[in-house]
Amino acid sequence: MNGIQFLYVEAIPISHIPLHRHLEVVSTMKSIATIVFAACIVSGLAVSADADDRLVLVGASYGNNVLAICESDGTVLWKHNTAGPQKGHTGHHDVHLLPSGNILFHDSWTKTQEITLGKEVVWEYDSATMNGNEGKNVDVHAFDRLSNGETVIVESNVGRIIHVDKDGKLVKQVPLGEGGRKRTRLMRILDNGHYLACAENPGVVSEYDADGKVVWEYEIGTRVFGAIRLKNGNTMICSGSGNSVVEVTPEKQVVWEIAKTIPDSEISLGWMTALQELPNGNIVAGNCHAGEDNPQIFEITKDKKVVWEFDEWDLVGNGLACWQILDAKQSAMVRKQLAALKN
Repeated sequence: MNGIQFLYVEAIPISHIPLHRHLEVVSTMKSIATIVFAACIVSGLAVSADADDRLVLVGASYGNNVLAICESDGTVLWKHNTAGPQKGHTGHHDVHLLPSGNILFHDSWTKTQEITLGKEVVWEYDSATMNGNEGKNVDVHAFDRLSNGETVIVESNVGRIIHVDKDGKLVKQVPLGEGGRKRTRLMRILDNGHYLACAENPGVVSEYDADGKVVWEYEIGTRVFGAIRLKNGNTMICSGSGNSVVEVTPEKQVVWEIAKTIPDSEISLGWMTALQELPNGNIVAGNCHAGEDNPQIFEITKDKKVVWEFDEWDLVGNGLACWQILDAKQSAMVRKQLAALKN
């Protein structure tokens, strides 16, 4: 198979190995693992360097109405049943694990909440009633928490990005412009402090500076959902209704794309939502509304090889729009806190 020769060895119980030989055994096993990993790469097999250690935070609606933390194989470690309708969706368009181990989420279109792993709500902000929004048509699809403690919330229809402190006091607001730009999906804060926001209609990804001036944008022409700025300076876009993931340069040239289906796979692309760039350079993409026969999240290499899939239909159904891949530090913290809750 793929030119790899298999070596069969007899298993020996570790209790039969003298204590002074244990370190030799461990060293040998690590060497074998390294050789196997290298052999996979040489033979062209797609591998994910860290999939076995990652945890996955997910938030879904469409009747499933759940917030959960899972192992990479889908095993549920923590689950919180949220509010939501039995048909359609409300909230669950964004989710963040905070440095404290708490989770920033929403299960309505106006209320953003912070919940502990002990399932206690310790902070909330209602965009329907606070800071001048009383009586206005407003809904929220994106938010984040800054290192200074401020929470950034994108208020669609009202058409602004706001910063509020821990008491809900308005610290700052940034206008999104007129027309369809007032109605956003995901927003991500860039390293330069700018805001990268997606507007379904007119189907554009816009970079706003601190004053709300558009300094860069790309018109993709679909009901675009999510975008991130890559380490190489390009922008990766999940096109929403366009059933595609597209990478564009600052000069707006398309340099990488998958559309409708992933080459050499049986994966069809649905409503493409959230994105995350991993340290190994791979891209993780959300594949919402793609049906029972497709994964809801997948990791793909730049040569378009799928190396990991999250396919947990019974847990999230057809409505998984937001999620986060936790890194090793975050995963260790969550495991530690969950273990403490069991004691």
